[in-house]
Amino acid sequence: MLRLLTNKFLLIASFSIFSLTFSFAQEGHEGHHEAKEEGAHEEKPFNIGEMIMHHISDSHEWEFSHGAVIPLPVILYTKEYGIEVFSSARFKEGNNVYNGYINLHEHIHRLSPDGSIDEAIHVWDFSITKNVASLILSAVILIVLMTTVAKSFNTNRGKAPKGIQSFLEPIIFFIRDEVVKPNIGPNYAKYLPYLLTLFFFILINNLLGLLPGGANVTGNIAITMVLAVITFILTHINANKHYWLHLVKPEGVPVIMLPLMWVVEIAGVFMKPMSLMIRLFANITAGHIIILSLLGLIFIFQNYAVGGVVTLFTLFMNTIELLVAFLQAFIFTLLSSMYIGSAIEEHHDADHGH
Repeated sequence: MLRLLTNKFLLIASFSIFSLTFSFAQEGHEGHHEAKEEGAHEEKPFNIGEMIMHHISDSHEWEFSHGAVIPLPVILYTKEYGIEVFSSARFKEGNNVYNGYINLHEHIHRLSPDGSIDEAIHVWDFSITKNVASLILSAVILIVLMTTVAKSFNTNRGKAPKGIQSFLEPIIFFIRDEVVKPNIGPNYAKYLPYLLTLFFFILINNLLGLLPGGANVTGNIAITMVLAVITFILTHINANKHYWLHLVKPEGVPVIMLPLMWVVEIAGVFMKPMSLMIRLFANITAGHIIILSLLGLIFIFQNYAVGGVVTLFTLFMNTIELLVAFLQAFIFTLLSSMYIGSAIEEHHDADHGH
């Protein structure tokens, strides 16, 4: 089983690397061809920073490789013009301008009659962007996987697991027995559905982000912030009296020191979701930037030897990123379990533990 999983990981990593390499090479070739057609004397230098930001940022279209683009719905609302819906392809056809709107670096603004941006009109953008489309895709995958496993579990009750159940069931039991139970305690079952959903949601989006053309969902700080806020709300809705008393008057602290401790405790309360948010965002984004930076070296040096070495090293890094995808999902779920467990822990349990 381990050898089979390793082979699958290497296959995915190889496919990702060579697809990205082909995509960048195609971009460079077409850019050079366009320069020749325009009679340009100098070839436009390869901008590695622009390339990296293009691949890790959100977009109103889903680009898998140069020329392979899926236009997505643009949904805009303004007080003056109401709701307007059209395809993102309209922007590309009109040099980023369509129907009085301009798309500047994926930020859409309303234009005034003289062609300048109308600052008086605020545009609410509810578009289905690449990240939103990837979120919908990951939600569908998650629902299909979990319903399939649940149906298989009920069908094969008392028998050896088969198919996808044999792969996911050990992971589910591991999260339940080694992560949730030890950190939350006897009342773990109430929080298990959320924590399992959290783990698999992050894992699926981490893995999708490694595929060619994949969206950088878990590398988007808005997404990680929402996940951290949900854990924060769930923790404090279910927190017991001992947790709140500890924030107001920690045991063994002199009265004169209480104001200072209140600042420390309140800061600690908000630092927990901050650490969840930043850790996932930073690790996933850093991994993508490292891989894209290595690939960019091929087109900076334009040397076969450098290209071969960089491709092999990038293949190794992408394999590491597959492990990081699992690790970051595990860490986020583990810390969420610990935060919830510390908030619902009974006082006598804590004393008994000491």
